[in-house]
Amino acid sequence: MLKNLQIENYALIEHLNIDFHPGFSVITGETGAGKSIIIGAIGLLLGQRADSRSIKADAKRCVIEATFDVSHYQLDTFFTENDLDFDGTECIIRRELTSAGKSRAFINDTPASLSQLRELGEQLLDIHSQHKNLLLGKEDFQLNILDIVANQQELLASYKKEYKEYKSLARQLEEAIQEAQNSKADEEFLQFQADQLADANLKEGEQEELEAESETLEHAEDIKSSLYSAANQLQSSHDGTDALGLLKQSISHLQSISSVFSQSEEWVSRLDSCYIELKDVANELENQAEDIEYNPRRLEQVNDRLNTLYTLQKKHGVESVEELLTLQQDLEEKLMRISHSDDFIEELKQKVEHQKDKTVALAQTLSKKRKETAKKVEKEMEERLLPLGMPNVQFRCVIVSTPAELTPTGYDQAQFLFNANKSGEPKPVSQIASGGEIARVMLALKALIAGAVKLPTIIFDEIDTGVSGSIAEKMARIMQEMGAQNRQVISITHLPQIAALGSHHYKVYKEDTTDDTLSHIVPLTDEERVEEIAHMLSGEKLTQAALDNAQALLKTP
Repeated sequence: MLKNLQIENYALIEHLNIDFHPGFSVITGETGAGKSIIIGAIGLLLGQRADSRSIKADAKRCVIEATFDVSHYQLDTFFTENDLDFDGTECIIRRELTSAGKSRAFINDTPASLSQLRELGEQLLDIHSQHKNLLLGKEDFQLNILDIVANQQELLASYKKEYKEYKSLARQLEEAIQEAQNSKADEEFLQFQADQLADANLKEGEQEELEAESETLEHAEDIKSSLYSAANQLQSSHDGTDALGLLKQSISHLQSISSVFSQSEEWVSRLDSCYIELKDVANELENQAEDIEYNPRRLEQVNDRLNTLYTLQKKHGVESVEELLTLQQDLEEKLMRISHSDDFIEELKQKVEHQKDKTVALAQTLSKKRKETAKKVEKEMEERLLPLGMPNVQFRCVIVSTPAELTPTGYDQAQFLFNANKSGEPKPVSQIASGGEIARVMLALKALIAGAVKLPTIIFDEIDTGVSGSIAEKMARIMQEMGAQNRQVISITHLPQIAALGSHHYKVYKEDTTDDTLSHIVPLTDEERVEEIAHMLSGEKLTQAALDNAQALLKTP
């Protein structure tokens, strides 16, 4: 759960450092004081997109950091899979924005991606703002509620895996049928290309060898002349001035003084080695020169073969024999598929049908559990809504199943129907419920799924819209219950009935300075809470009646 929040240079907040507590807490303040700014800052920690315009004017960067106590929640897998430091008890998320538009994120001081923030945030904190009431009109949200209550996330994950495989095979089948139709029309041309490459009898490394041989044949006379000249310089002089002759003379001179100058023996040995090596080189040069012959017929054959290779490469838009060989293999495989396309397509059809059967079986299990859970949700929602000023409430979960139409969530569509009155039939909740009724329905749904989801922290941003009096107090009681058992519920509210039931009370306010307007949030003492709730009851001017009423609200058990 959220232990501490620090914000620097974000919107109207210059510096904020506030501690939060388990259980049910409330945040109050005038409209425009900065409550939505705090929600926006927390949203950035959950991976929302950043806007450099959110940085406080004249500041170069803003920093938002939150510390979470996660000792009661099994998050080890996330940290292990993402190679992040984790001590098993605490998690720190930090987001930094610069005026230049750059954004950085960290989890336990390790750089993290926004997708990692979102994945972790979904396991740490849920922010319910007023716009989320619109979700009641979306069937996928309603179906998700049923799956959460039914506790069949693992089954749903298995279904999605099989459904993905089914759609992949179905797509392969469709592509195979289309390819077979197109390829049969092109079969003659493909066969011509494959035959042409096969007739060329291509070999890896052939081109490089032929190019080297062509160079040698074209310059055969120059090569032969140079090799003979080099050999003659080493050993063919008649007056002893060739390299080997001069080296032999040097050895003889040194040998003549070896009896009187011992160092000469080492030089003689070294020069002997040189003499033997040079003699070998000279012999090899002579032999190689004899092997080099100008062969115009062979040169023509080599160049003709190279022209064949170059023509094929240009025609097919490649640069090597190896690429031509790869192309030849691809063509042969295509022709093989064309000749066996009917068998291949039939095999794919069987795979698709088999995979569809597996997927449908899981969808049936999902559907059966959803229909069982729908009855449970109907009963629990009515029980939760009755004390919220709806004594005649009717709540229905309608599930329409279309087995022939598989979707990523099965073949069910869910719709919540609602009627707050005795008369009339329930209708889609988003079409018939008032703003206050929708707020109460959403709170009841959140309370219903809170245990199944087991989120450490839930923040309600003005979920009390459209309610007042005793209904507000009952909504606060529900949030109190949700805040039990190692869970944290924070409600941003304008209603004194809700504010009075919080275990901890924070106030957001604005301060006008000479040059700026700043937002602050502070925890309230018992005396300050009385004053704040009295202001919520009576307005700017405090009355004794409001103070007495505030004290009475705070003493409500």
